[in-house]
Amino acid sequence: MSFDENEPQSVREQRFAAERADRRVARKAVPLDSWGAHVGAVIVIVALVLLSWFGRLVALGIVSGIFLLWFASALAWAYADGDHGRHALQRAYNVTFGWGDGF
Repeated sequence: MSFDENEPQSVREQRFAAERADRRVARKAVPLDSWGAHVGAVIVIVALVLLSWFGRLVALGIVSGIFLLWFASALAWAYADGDHGRHALQRAYNVTFGWGDGF
């Protein structure tokens, strides 16, 4: 988004809305690759199972709560960004567990 200080506010708002709509269409056209997110989710699940196995219930609650809040905030961000339905869930899943790409 470029900014022109001499541009009227109504024209600027229309231009920004058009640019956001173009980015939204382009983002939805690209398929989401979830391989790294699957790896990250498996790592988190294994860690949660190990925490419960060894009876660390406080740590289990903290870790699972952090990931739940992370996913909920990513889902809210996706909805606020204009995505709905399955695509919003996939984006939130990739944001939450996508760090698994490094493995």
